[in-house]
Amino acid sequence: MKTSPAGPKSAPSSRGLNKLLVPFARRGAAPTPPLPGRGQAAAGPARPGGRGSGSRRGPFSVAPPACAAPPAPGRSVPGPEMALALWKNFLQITMERILQQRRLSLYNGADGYEEELIKKKLQQFSGGSIILSKEDNGIAILTLNNPKLMNAFTGTMMVELRERVTELENWKDGKGLIIHGAGNTFCSGSDLNVVKEISNSQDGMNMCMYMQNTLTRLMRLPLISVALVQGKAFGGGAELTTACDFRLMTPGSEIRFVHKHMGLVPGWGGGARLVRIVGSGAALQLLGGAARVDPERALSLGLSEETLLSSDETRALGEARAWLSRYTEGPAAVIRAMKKVVAAGRELPFEAALRTEKDILGTVWGGPANLEALVRRPKHK
Repeated sequence: MKTSPAGPKSAPSSRGLNKLLVPFARRGAAPTPPLPGRGQAAAGPARPGGRGSGSRRGPFSVAPPACAAPPAPGRSVPGPEMALALWKNFLQITMERILQQRRLSLYNGADGYEEELIKKKLQQFSGGSIILSKEDNGIAILTLNNPKLMNAFTGTMMVELRERVTELENWKDGKGLIIHGAGNTFCSGSDLNVVKEISNSQDGMNMCMYMQNTLTRLMRLPLISVALVQGKAFGGGAELTTACDFRLMTPGSEIRFVHKHMGLVPGWGGGARLVRIVGSGAALQLLGGAARVDPERALSLGLSEETLLSSDETRALGEARAWLSRYTEGPAAVIRAMKKVVAAGRELPFEAALRTEKDILGTVWGGPANLEALVRRPKHK
């Protein structure tokens, strides 16, 4: 990764470095003391709840390296040159840390989350499958396959979805993803047999956290993702569409957040994502009214990008491929970097997003695609 050379005069002050390091403090980690300035004693731990307390963590947050800790008693305090060297080292490992944390669970035991326990319970409810195929053009097709129940999620399908997301995280040549349902319908949410068996509050919240973890990782994939909505996308199926970057609908299809009729609210992260897509007012209307959203209304709300021409499963999938190819044409490294920049801008505070954008730029600047473009000079043609 490239960093701009700077002499001692341009080195940031210790106080400035502290301000830059604070947003990367990890929740649950020990508070990171501020870097002492020249001739200044090491400061004590940050105040609880303060900016340096580590009480908040963004989805792309990165912990400062161990070398950023203050020196042990009796050792000299690092000057600006040393501070700058530490900061450069920190920037070099930032991207790696970001990529690692994209896979971290949103929840852990401190939240009452027992992943292995809920996973074992979910595996008791079999049926259906999640099929993943990866094409040579860098586009993957993920199929929700349980047509007898309108592709409702059984317990094993929830577990398989997590496994397919992990597979996509490890797919280095991927650029795009299309999610659709078998049998010309998208997904009707959770299998009610599963819901009945895990009807106590703790199991319900465990399933909620399990699916939130999975769909958040899906949303953060370095792939441009599209939900191809055919037929019905109800409940959890509607929530799944919001974890994709785009939604395409076929004639006669509908998206509907029916949670109210089940005496529930969204639990797979769909409520929070819906607010970001259509705004709080429209989201409240769709959730509070359990309103049917047809292709025309979805377009007007900004919930859908386009209504396809065909309702036929095969033809619609072909149209979706052609639509997505507009945005995935080009080198995988560049397309994936673009998605990472957008994801950081969506989820990080502005200044942290700027730093992340700069780090991502360093991964493609001077790369094969960049050098080839400089030879072709495409922007001057």
